[in-house]
Amino acid sequence: MNNPFLELGIRHDIVNAISDLGFQSPTPIQEASIPVLLSGSNDFVGLAQTGTGKTAAFGLPLLELVDFTENTPQALVLCPTRELCLQITNDLKNFSKNVKNVHVVAVYGGASIGDQLRQIKRGVQIVVATPGRMLDIIGRDAIDFSNIRYVVLDEADEMLNMGFQEDINEILSTTPDEKKTWLFSATMPPEVRRIAKNYMTDPHELTMGKQNTGNANIEHEYYVVRARDKYAAFKRIVDFNPEIFGIVFCRTKIETQEIAEALVKDGYNADSLHGDLSQQQRDKVMKRYRERSLQLLIATDVAARGIDVNDVTHVINYSLPDEIENYTHRSGRTARAGKTGVSIAIVNSKEVGKIRQIERVIGKKFTKAEIPTGFDVCEKQLFGLIHKVHNVEINEGQIEPYLPRIMDEFADMTKEEIIKRFASIEFNSFLEYYKNAPDLNVSEEVRASRDNGEKYPRTGMRGDFTRLFINLGSVDGFTRGDLLGYFCNQTNIVGRTIGKIDIKGVYSFLEVANGDVDQAFNAFKSAEYKGRQVRIEVSADGDRERGGDRGGYGGGGYKKREGGGFGGNRRDGGNRSGERKEGGGFRDFSGKRREDRGERRKRY
Repeated sequence: MNNPFLELGIRHDIVNAISDLGFQSPTPIQEASIPVLLSGSNDFVGLAQTGTGKTAAFGLPLLELVDFTENTPQALVLCPTRELCLQITNDLKNFSKNVKNVHVVAVYGGASIGDQLRQIKRGVQIVVATPGRMLDIIGRDAIDFSNIRYVVLDEADEMLNMGFQEDINEILSTTPDEKKTWLFSATMPPEVRRIAKNYMTDPHELTMGKQNTGNANIEHEYYVVRARDKYAAFKRIVDFNPEIFGIVFCRTKIETQEIAEALVKDGYNADSLHGDLSQQQRDKVMKRYRERSLQLLIATDVAARGIDVNDVTHVINYSLPDEIENYTHRSGRTARAGKTGVSIAIVNSKEVGKIRQIERVIGKKFTKAEIPTGFDVCEKQLFGLIHKVHNVEINEGQIEPYLPRIMDEFADMTKEEIIKRFASIEFNSFLEYYKNAPDLNVSEEVRASRDNGEKYPRTGMRGDFTRLFINLGSVDGFTRGDLLGYFCNQTNIVGRTIGKIDIKGVYSFLEVANGDVDQAFNAFKSAEYKGRQVRIEVSADGDRERGGDRGGYGGGGYKKREGGGFGGNRRDGGNRSGERKEGGGFRDFSGKRREDRGERRKRY
């Protein structure tokens, strides 16, 4: 019987290599796309969820179409993160291990550009790159793309979310017009649709399942808790799943680091993955996670892109993503290669509406779950231990010399006593920890009374936060994490007290605790960034609509403005969102209430 990949048109030596890797039959996206791409005659748009095998879907045809007798760049694969860049490169090398003279080079930031330049100079047919580092190399005139025949844009939606639109434009301008462009994405927002329109000619479009839908093998659950109880609820969910091997998503680098450190202090095998880590640190964390010496990986959206780890059981959304489409990417870290998984969201009462929005996007309903009681956790941990003991592998040869002494130690105990004592080793610690544990669930009555409360006015101020405009954005090279770090360094405001951050093109918005607004204004009275005055203002939709006076602080100090609006600096007509998130009192992970100038901080 022929191998299914042979029937798709893949040569024997490549099929033998992927068979050694465990590829038995093509996934739906591979089965549908490989024959189209092997023809080499069409631009291509492929929509499929994370974990469905997109790398092989474009990688196997590339290996068939590239001429490996020539040592010139013929294919370029662009992807958003260094992790994904390395993963694609390793996959292509593994797929082609039986093919002679295959040279694939990974080009990404955080590693020596000199080493990458030397690899390119020695000869390369396929370049896998992140946009920023690729532009650096192009700027040095160190690579010739005149013979490029195929360009692959992998995770195109995420590259746009990360602000790589201009980089992609510049890179593609150096490639021949007659090349074929293959675009792969998990979601299809309007920005990705525009890429297809601008860079492709009558592309063949393939959608596996409905657009933007989630993996059918993933169960989606949400828990409603008070914001101050979020960490306690999170730990209880983890304890209720003794065999958990999961990824926990946070919104900011600081939150990621704090939670990881708190988990380690509490005795969990956890570590963080975020953009402030060096490549060496990142590789060390990922090595530990792949080897399962880590049980929980705490990550930001950007840092987790490209993570391809088998058998992830749970994805936990400690904070919901700013962009709803990112939920699809997050949940796609589990249930890969046809397996099942669980995606959990821990929310407060005001975020339930966002759960409904996500349901509409992914086309699946969430299950409303209850935070387990202390008794439930103890019971689950006890039987988890018993299950582990029952299935443990016994090394007869190694333990044999110690058995007489073991038997002597237990000689005066019955079988029942031995079992009780052994089970109590773990059970007692959980029993003590969860003794008198409170109910962390928010009741329907409490939720209803809160939802019927007074609405915040549509202005730059809501609750304990003020929404500030700043004239720095993605064109200045800022990501959310970069802007958070810059703002905190400039103002000496603690990062954990900053609320939502929205990065735009030439400006951004930050939510700052009301008590810190004057401190922020004073810090930016004479601030400059790369020779340009930095200006911050209160974002006030209501003032803009009424045409009233507004005040702003900039490089020259306080300025009085008439008529509202941001003048020439305001491109989108102001904050149109109207979206409001609610948090509870912020609590540090040791359970102590933090106070600053007598005000209770809130956190989202």
